[in-house]
Amino acid sequence: MTDAEAFFADAVKSKTDAAKSNTAESNTGVVGMHVLTDGKRGQVFYALAVATPEKTAVFVQGGELTEAFLKEQMEALAASRTVSAFHLKNMYDFFTPVEVRDSSAQAVSEITGSAVWEHTFDTQVAAYLLNPLKNDYTPEDIASEFLQTAVPSYAERFGKKKVAEVFAEERDALLQYAGALSEIALRAYPVLKKRLEETKMYAPLFTAIEMPLTWVLHAMENEGIIAQRDALKEYGDALTGRIRELEASIHQEAECEFNINSPKQLGEILFDKMHMPYAKKTKTGYSTAADVLEKLAPEFPFVKDILEYRGLTKLKSTYADGLAAFIEEDDRIHTIFHQTITATGRLSSADPNLQNIPTRTDLGRRIRKVFVPKAGCVFTDADYSQIELRILAHMSGDFELIEAYRDGEDIHRITASKVFHVPFEEVTDLQRRNAKAVNFGIVYGISAFGLSEDLSISRKEAGDYIEQYFATYPGIKQYLDESVASAKENGYSVTLFQRRRPIPELKSSNFMQRQFGERVAMNAPIQGTAADIMKIAMLRVFFRLEKEGLKSRMILQVHDELLIETVAGEKEMVARVLMEEMEKSAELKVKLIAECHDGESWYEAK
Repeated sequence: MTDAEAFFADAVKSKTDAAKSNTAESNTGVVGMHVLTDGKRGQVFYALAVATPEKTAVFVQGGELTEAFLKEQMEALAASRTVSAFHLKNMYDFFTPVEVRDSSAQAVSEITGSAVWEHTFDTQVAAYLLNPLKNDYTPEDIASEFLQTAVPSYAERFGKKKVAEVFAEERDALLQYAGALSEIALRAYPVLKKRLEETKMYAPLFTAIEMPLTWVLHAMENEGIIAQRDALKEYGDALTGRIRELEASIHQEAECEFNINSPKQLGEILFDKMHMPYAKKTKTGYSTAADVLEKLAPEFPFVKDILEYRGLTKLKSTYADGLAAFIEEDDRIHTIFHQTITATGRLSSADPNLQNIPTRTDLGRRIRKVFVPKAGCVFTDADYSQIELRILAHMSGDFELIEAYRDGEDIHRITASKVFHVPFEEVTDLQRRNAKAVNFGIVYGISAFGLSEDLSISRKEAGDYIEQYFATYPGIKQYLDESVASAKENGYSVTLFQRRRPIPELKSSNFMQRQFGERVAMNAPIQGTAADIMKIAMLRVFFRLEKEGLKSRMILQVHDELLIETVAGEKEMVARVLMEEMEKSAELKVKLIAECHDGESWYEAK
């Protein structure tokens, strides 16, 4: 038996039973792991570092220590101990969690109920839940903040060198570093677990939502989404054509040629030459920020053209040109999903960011035509209808809003009827549009000033709208006031699933900062609950597809929307799974509604 075989055999044997009884006060039955790779998709594997309470060892691939052998040993160890590691999602290329291997079918139906993932512990996710205001966490941050231990970072040790270069030149130092990271994961486990339990975020938020989600996101990233290179080029050409038309029109109207992308030159044209209102001086010239231009656009078609020009040039650089670099050899884009970035709990995506695909203009939405399913498949797309308003109805307990939803009528028309005191059938389109703005604005703690800007009405009129809204739905006003008061007292807001969002701005000496904090206190419980429900929906849909033995796969999540690459013969079943599982993801006082469509491209399916 080799030293490696002996190490793993001893580690598995000596603590097989201990994993069943580990507590927050101890790391008995826990193993810290760190996989040393190049960090890219389809990672190059260099070494595995394993830390147990008894010993730390680092195993380098090569000779008898093949990648297959180390994977086998990792899975055996994971079956007997709890695996604690930083960013576990990146380790799933090398082992499959026990919950997936041994109880996938059970986990499917119970994933957000009694079943919990306690054989895997992601220290990054845990640290994020405890402080979601940081932009990012590193293992060294966790060592410093939770273990009061200073550990030099990779950059401090090796500068900007790639792992492959360091592995070739400073192997011993690199392996020592990997070992240190596995020890941090081991030692941080009991501290982080205890803190999560104290804050009521351990179960179900961590164990039944965030941890299984790491596996789902890993699978989605590996699947990716097909992006047609030729279609992307055609889209870019169409944008270029329209950009040139706008450029010519803008120069003609200005009676001179200038750099439209230069804020200084544009400001001089708008406010010195054309004498437009709302001029706002800065240190470098006139402000041509979006809020200034949007004020001018309704009155001046020239400014409307500039806004369109800006939007299209951004579309071209970000998507038409930018996306091409991310299409891999399999013709797919494999975006990276991050679950430790946003303060509210929402997922984000990067490299590239597919969650910012434009939706406001038809030309912006057309980028979705580039994304298509593989041969023999269609896209099935489902999204929640007014999820945040439904959550507001539930959390506020407002009788009128709950009844409005239960009646199943147009919620914005009902609100307009009640707020403006006109019969439901006589509500005008303008009144409905204004009521819609108030409905969604209230969720974000909108002020009379903000609403007046959105609707281009006087601040007094906007204030009257909000006052009438609260008179119509008094439970909402009471709920929002209580949310702010609770956040001021506790220092954080909380979702239905106990996710906390610290709000330090509430204690700021700056009035504007305190106002911002109050708006966050109103919105964070609602937006955070929506994020939690979407994550639960992802889990339910993903594992249900597996349970039903379907070949269709979930490949994308964007805000309140899920996209499935659906095998043609499974269309009806996939639609049923999406509707059932999304609508059953939370029991609210008003029904969650998911709307489902399919098509030959993402554009058609949305």
